[in-house]
Amino acid sequence: MSKVNHPSHYNQAEVECIDVIEMLNLNFHLASVLKYIWRLDEKGEPILDLEKAAWYIQREIKRRRNEPI
Repeated sequence: MSKVNHPSHYNQAEVECIDVIEMLNLNFHLASVLKYIWRLDEKGEPILDLEKAAWYIQREIKRRRNEPI
């Protein structure tokens, strides 16, 4: 595994995180949420990754409500 091409923290299942993001055609915010949840226990800071995912969820909610970001 390469740190650039197929990094282990995104490749824990039969598919990679990017494959799911592309398959679902997720926008940047939702792709970021999936990315942080996908690697939650792989990088040593699960609470921080949950906080980052929540930040992107809140940003997506504001975007969909047409509220200032």
